[in-house]
Amino acid sequence: MMNSIPLIGDQLPEMTVQTTYGIKKLPEDYKGKWLILFSHPGDFTPVCTTEFVSFARNYETFQRLNTELLGLSIDQVQPHMKWVEWIEDNLGEVIPFPIIADPLGDVAKKLGMIQPARKTSTVRATFFIDPDSKVRLILYYPAEIGRNMEEIIRSLVALQVATENGVAMPANWPNNELIGDQVIIPPPTTIPEADERPKEYTCYDWWFCYKPLDNKK
Repeated sequence: MMNSIPLIGDQLPEMTVQTTYGIKKLPEDYKGKWLILFSHPGDFTPVCTTEFVSFARNYETFQRLNTELLGLSIDQVQPHMKWVEWIEDNLGEVIPFPIIADPLGDVAKKLGMIQPARKTSTVRATFFIDPDSKVRLILYYPAEIGRNMEEIIRSLVALQVATENGVAMPANWPNNELIGDQVIIPPPTTIPEADERPKEYTCYDWWFCYKPLDNKK
């Protein structure tokens, strides 16, 4: 049974939304790709403007990683359009991805993007959705702190590598203090497996083994 809001491991709920690029069906229109769905407190606000510029400037990186971007706030579509126009005219940056118009907050409430301390706007929620429409990672930032784009890209790459290789990623990967850019082998579940691990991999112990990554992004 799905939670009241989607959590890690849940399927993204089916929704039809209006965006600056027309009607989108979620998650259907994004199946087969990774999707970063993120909310911002409001159009024509300074921190949100810096975030959108950063997303736009990193758009080619997201595309290379088979990832689409989709913004959201509880504004009408016309303010979204005017704000995007303002960003292009004044900052020279084209916003190349859609923004969901959610004036009633229906989508934001369904996704847990409106939280008790901020009843009239969305927090900075970021959902990482995999090609099978499953929620894989959720980040929340408060209104007063802009997102770290390097961390969003790092998390996306780490998720993709972990998924494709059946491994786990250490802290600060690919610059971990203990094993660098190597990846962690999931712990064994039987005594025979545990006995074999040190023979197959480099290990601190049978439950902490690691290896170089074969196919780096």
